[in-house]
Amino acid sequence: MLELTHLTKFRKAYPHELSGGMAQRVALVRTMINEPEVFLLDEPLGALDAFTRMQMQDELLLLWKEKKNMMLMVTHDVDEAIYMGTRVIVMAKAGGSILRDIPIDLEYPRKRLDSQFLSYREEIMRLLRVDQEEEGRLRSILKLISKCDGFLDR
Repeated sequence: MLELTHLTKFRKAYPHELSGGMAQRVALVRTMINEPEVFLLDEPLGALDAFTRMQMQDELLLLWKEKKNMMLMVTHDVDEAIYMGTRVIVMAKAGGSILRDIPIDLEYPRKRLDSQFLSYREEIMRLLRVDQEEEGRLRSILKLISKCDGFLDR
């Protein structure tokens, strides 16, 4: 697990010696090592750099495919929700009401530049009334729940 998260050389480090991203990866390892039936993930990849984040998305998907456990993920990243989820529940900022429950009908592995992927992205952005230029403000107006349904299929 430490190799997977690129933390092998820090295996003897104390928590205060780790960066925020490293601490987040340690938290993921602690969760993954117990092999739970349900993963509840609240912004698990938020503090990671882009490259490590995409790698960890792929690793979480591999784990999900192998173990068939349910993963419920809260994220502010529209692309991450579409890339990882079997459905995306778009929620309003105020009151937490559900704006739409969108089934994601794409095969794995997903391609972020695929026309259907981009179509889902546009639908969600339109729903949130976010123009392409305003994506930087996305974090203040969006909560997404991306859910992998493998657990429910058992």
